[in-house]
Amino acid sequence: MQASPVNDPLEILTNKGNRQPTFVGPIWNPIAGAIAGFGIALFVNWGFRKPAFSGIQNHIAFTAIGAGLGAFIDKQRDAYLAKRDAVLRHYVELHPDDFPKTDRKKYGEVLESWVPVR
Repeated sequence: MQASPVNDPLEILTNKGNRQPTFVGPIWNPIAGAIAGFGIALFVNWGFRKPAFSGIQNHIAFTAIGAGLGAFIDKQRDAYLAKRDAVLRHYVELHPDDFPKTDRKKYGEVLESWVPVR
């Protein structure tokens, strides 16, 4: 995939199916929630002065609840970001004069030359 020579605001806000999620992206929140749930079960046992792995059903339940909560949070976040992008895309479509297409610049064109003072 080659970058276009022009920065188009609508192109930035539009996903045409060319952005693939990373391997860890879709499973990060459920795994983090499951680990947190398991940790909560350990903490509860420590608080009640029980052995760490006693009541294994609690560990399984807290792990499952944590994974479900992580998946729910991930779904809510995706919905929020999709709605935000739709609102921004609509605003850019209504006000095209405020968002002109600009040519891309390389770092050499933007940065000024730097000479160390010694």
